[in-house]
Amino acid sequence: MPGKVIDASALAAALFSEPAGADVSKRMSEGPILAPTLLRYEMGSVCLKKIRRHPEQRTALMEALALLPRLDIQEVEIPTVESTELAEREGLTVYDAAYLWLARSLGAELVTLDTRLEAAATR
Repeated sequence: MPGKVIDASALAAALFSEPAGADVSKRMSEGPILAPTLLRYEMGSVCLKKIRRHPEQRTALMEALALLPRLDIQEVEIPTVESTELAEREGLTVYDAAYLWLARSLGAELVTLDTRLEAAATR
């Protein structure tokens, strides 16, 4: 099995205990997990947005973010030209296209909560 590619929307749900987090966690436990190297920066951005909305939760949010390096997620460098071309074809951001490119190149399932990215993955 080629593993699964997880995007920031799905990992954020699991890491920050969002409603869909339990389902994502279960899907993550079923095989190797991969992601583009940009995942860690996207997770930092999600954490910062949550802190700004809920400053009283800063400690808990930062503790959750600190778990990221301990997760067994294999990071993969994505070719910029190919992901940019894919973004253009699919009407995605280059960031989202990086996850899609990785999933397609590996023949792997894409774990995402982003409906637009999910639609592109199923085309």
